[in-house]
Amino acid sequence: MSDTTSRITAYHAHIYYDPATRPAAEALRAAIGAAFPAARLGRWHDVPIGPHPQAMYQIAFSPDLLPALLPFLLLHRNGLAVLLHAETGDDLADHTRHAAWMGAMLPLRLEAFSAASSPGP
Repeated sequence: MSDTTSRITAYHAHIYYDPATRPAAEALRAAIGAAFPAARLGRWHDVPIGPHPQAMYQIAFSPDLLPALLPFLLLHRNGLAVLLHAETGDDLADHTRHAAWMGAMLPLRLEAFSAASSPGP
């Protein structure tokens, strides 16, 4: 087995919410921003986008933050579903084989990856 961890350039954590859980998502986002200023907080997506089946925002961060940010998410996600995945340049694998879920495992819309790579008309 080759060392694939050297291909990891970053991590993404997708925080999923709905109207009832948005306050918890807002609190988690604020806490992450305060505790991890080097993490990049993505936009709010109140409707499904790409492979994500539910409203979410993304936290992008460098590999050196993983040892601290992962336990923070485990302890502070407050019941929210979180998808954590590596960034290796292979979007499909990153969201499936290279991914870990906290809480509910949501069914990703994987056809979004083949649509993104298909040539246009």
